[in-house]
Amino acid sequence: MSWGFETDPEYQKVLDWAEEFVTNEVEPIDQVITHAWDLKDPLRQKLIPPLQDKVREKGLWATHLGPELGGQGFGQLKLALLNEIVGRTHSGPIVFGAQAPDSGNTEILAHYGTPELKERYLKPLIENQIVSCYAMTEPQGGSNPVEFETTAVLDGDEWVINGEKWFGSNARFASFYIIMAVTDPDAEPHRRLSQFIVPADTPGVEIVRNTGVWGHDYEVGTHAYTRWTDVRIPTDHILGEVGQGFEVAQTRLGGGRIHHAMRTVGLVRASLDMMLERAVSRTTRGKRLGDQQLVQEMIADSWLQIEQFRLLVLRTAWRIDRYQDYRKVIKDIAAVKAAMPKVLLDVTSRAVQLHGSLGVSKELPLGKWLFESYHMGLADGATEIHKVSLARQLLRGAEPHDGLFPSYHGPVLEELARKKFAAQLAGLEN
Repeated sequence: MSWGFETDPEYQKVLDWAEEFVTNEVEPIDQVITHAWDLKDPLRQKLIPPLQDKVREKGLWATHLGPELGGQGFGQLKLALLNEIVGRTHSGPIVFGAQAPDSGNTEILAHYGTPELKERYLKPLIENQIVSCYAMTEPQGGSNPVEFETTAVLDGDEWVINGEKWFGSNARFASFYIIMAVTDPDAEPHRRLSQFIVPADTPGVEIVRNTGVWGHDYEVGTHAYTRWTDVRIPTDHILGEVGQGFEVAQTRLGGGRIHHAMRTVGLVRASLDMMLERAVSRTTRGKRLGDQQLVQEMIADSWLQIEQFRLLVLRTAWRIDRYQDYRKVIKDIAAVKAAMPKVLLDVTSRAVQLHGSLGVSKELPLGKWLFESYHMGLADGATEIHKVSLARQLLRGAEPHDGLFPSYHGPVLEELARKKFAAQLAGLEN
């Protein structure tokens, strides 16, 4: 039996390099650029591409992808350890070529794109020459595909798309969308939908408005409400087969959920680091904050939550690598996704409290991270949905007991034990 918690020494050297690189090179960029996805920002273009080149030279570019796509094929466990470092920054994911939603969209294109679509869209996306948007959620149906109303109808050699999509991440920067639409309204619920790739400049694609998000203080919001009116695309711009949209979505969402969790480990660790520095630096009534028992409880509770969550994330990543099938890790991914918002909320809330007015000011990122916990409770499926999924998976393995009292009832267990050891008991009684 093999069981251990040590990182391979050679890979630890890689992580040490990444830690120093992110601290000294990436984190300072976050202080001076507006948005790492904005390829039209001249300052961004001066600062980020040189760092991306360094990452490529180090062999750490797009590590979530296999070698055939220009990645390293590290697997999820190694990726988790790297994402803990990268995830505490805004620019880090894009510097390492693993930013959402592009990372998930590359997986979709890699699995379901034709050679022509891969050449036109996948290659430049992997190289971060362009960025993309995933248009799934709808105003009336949220993220529940069964409620979607946007349609794609075949008309000769073109698909015609009509409908509305809500909260498409980074749509205003995107060169193309991947959109989910109803192709057969009369099919069973999970066979009604298909997915398509749509160039952003296609006639009929309209950004109704760019919606801002609390904690993301950009002059123009980056989550778009879009309207699709008689949008025509070639028939070969479908991803997968007709009616395969739900399956295609799971290809990106399984990985996306665990990747969110990996990066969240980095955020909560950064929050704890801030708490620790504050606790040993600030004094009140002649004592350091860290000498106050309630502060010590806040620090201890935060460390416990972080380490428990991190171990769950790492074990889930390990299981994904072992089984190479997201369907076999549904329970674990649901658990990680359900636990993530609570950990981020609790730890950053304590960090805010410990920093007082500075904690709620825009001079620290804690307020942004605090609200991000609510965002994380919605992205890639609401927390409640994942709890239901987890519970259903657990209940499937439970065996009912038809006795009047439960199988673990004390008198029942005693009776069974007496039957098991009847001979020994009889000898003692004689």
